[in-house]
Amino acid sequence: MTNRAIRRVILLGTLTVIGLISVQTYWVMRMWDLQEQDFDRRVRQALLETARDLARVGLFVLEDANLIQRVQSNYYVVNINNQFDEASLEFYLKKAFEQQGLREDFQYGIFDCSSNQMVSGRLVKYEKKAEGDASTQLHLPLPAHHDSDFIYYFGVRFPNKAVNLMANMWVVLAFTALVLLAVLFFIYTIGVILQQKRLSELQRDFINNMTHEFKTPIATINISTDVFLQNPLIQSDARLLRYAGIIKEQIMRLNTQVEKVLQLAKIEREHLKLNLEEVDLADLIKGLQPSLEMKTEEKKGKLELKLHTDHAWVRADRLHLTNILHNLVDNGIKYSKSPPHIEVELTAVNSHLVLAVRDHGIGIAPEHQRHVFKKFYRVPTGNVHNVKGFGLGLYYVQTICREHHWKLHLDSEPGRGTTVSIQMPSANGHA
Repeated sequence: MTNRAIRRVILLGTLTVIGLISVQTYWVMRMWDLQEQDFDRRVRQALLETARDLARVGLFVLEDANLIQRVQSNYYVVNINNQFDEASLEFYLKKAFEQQGLREDFQYGIFDCSSNQMVSGRLVKYEKKAEGDASTQLHLPLPAHHDSDFIYYFGVRFPNKAVNLMANMWVVLAFTALVLLAVLFFIYTIGVILQQKRLSELQRDFINNMTHEFKTPIATINISTDVFLQNPLIQSDARLLRYAGIIKEQIMRLNTQVEKVLQLAKIEREHLKLNLEEVDLADLIKGLQPSLEMKTEEKKGKLELKLHTDHAWVRADRLHLTNILHNLVDNGIKYSKSPPHIEVELTAVNSHLVLAVRDHGIGIAPEHQRHVFKKFYRVPTGNVHNVKGFGLGLYYVQTICREHHWKLHLDSEPGRGTTVSIQMPSANGHA
């Protein structure tokens, strides 16, 4: 994965995470506000009913103005402005709360004018205790409400209000936990990607340095081999001449592989710049025919050209297009048990050209076909043990086709051979 792609992933992922967190925060706050409003509405209604019941029992008239005030988010005071009984207050509070569907633990207190503070401070719990009975108990006294208009009043506090509201929002909180889990997973994934990228860069730098170091000894051995081959004493000895030829052949093979690795490393390190020109593909194939035939004849095979058009103009990089043909023919030769039979076919279909390289070799099993274009991937060859290479040929072909915006297709059947087809648009202005 390139640095640009990683930056895009991080940027888009970060924006997505920020969006998710913002939306989820909004809905949590919105749900909390709705719960708060509903709770406040029901509490005020219950306190109003309690005040009316106390007035009815005490035979006094309530002043509706400034009757109920919320001092804190969970603490209310009710200005009765008359004397009332503590037992009646607790009874009517329970009754009113139950009518409103509020089964919240609450603490109530009555303001004492003589001491100027709240007294009683009893806590009414709805949950069953260990002994199995509902009960009331003493709790911390409620704070007095310093308001000149409030003389005879009582206060009610809900100590577990926040916890109960959160419990009513369990669905929203569960989704919030899932969002946070997704955020943590995203952060972990980005960390893994960056770590793998660093390891990949280390591996790539090592391979590049190693292949560069190979260039000097390869060049030295190549020059030395040429000197041997030109020496009259070596030429007069058939055995030494054969060994010198083997050395020359193998050093050239090694040089080809090193060049391929360096070329792919350059493609990955920098954006590939194509030298596009209009190329007559039919003419190019005919020009490559001698070198391609030489490769097949070395294995006692044959090369067959099937050019269904005399001229096939395509806009392409001539060098890379030539390398594609060599790579595909090389693969067909390598993966043939018997003497290779390679077919290079060129067909014009409407406004497109189709270049197909077909062999009659061992073929590729279906489970390997989707992996063959990956870098360094090599298909197990069974009984064929003379296959050499790094698994870069088809990766290179795919890379060049992608840069040209060509369509690449693989058709293979074990035991019957493989066909690699490339569909490319024909150049405008040519037949």
